[in-house]
Amino acid sequence: MSTNATQTLDARGMNCPLPILRTKKALTDLAKGETLAIVATDPGSLKDMQAFCKQTGNELVSSSENQGEFEFLIRKN
Repeated sequence: MSTNATQTLDARGMNCPLPILRTKKALTDLAKGETLAIVATDPGSLKDMQAFCKQTGNELVSSSENQGEFEFLIRKN
């Protein structure tokens, strides 16, 4: 998990659409240019985060999988 993120969201154990809804809510608290690190266990979150960033104009800086956990870093635009 990226430790240099402005904020971290633990979405482990949550199923669609909760990781996206929590991500959206967390991003409202951030200023433009700040970053949100998310960790999720829902395999659907991979496509969901990509689509979410495309729709909202936020930048998906990175995404990775590690032992069934999906990690994302999003920069607010």
